[in-house]
Amino acid sequence: MKQISDVAVPAREAAGESGSVILDVRRRPVFEAATDQIPGSKWRDPAEASQWLHELDPSIPTIVYCVHGHEVSQNVALTLNEAGISARYIQGGIEAWREAGLPLVNKTEGAVE
Repeated sequence: MKQISDVAVPAREAAGESGSVILDVRRRPVFEAATDQIPGSKWRDPAEASQWLHELDPSIPTIVYCVHGHEVSQNVALTLNEAGISARYIQGGIEAWREAGLPLVNKTEGAVE
């Protein structure tokens, strides 16, 4: 079984990865109050991960993020890995992404599912 440290990825490294699925797993109220998200990311309800994880292609790496990269994204990453999906979470979440000066898009431009 993978440990939390095994599934962490720094924001800059995550930004440099092409071909990965990026999922915004901020809790619904936090996501709804937010104005931005990481380009190309799609929101998924972290409370329902076991219900939507079958929609992911296990051959494509997945990167998840929440606000600060703590229990929400860590738990989703571990849940996905236990289901056979190669998943990592962004250390520090979207806040670390923002602090690194990486691009963000207006949430209305991103996909919400």
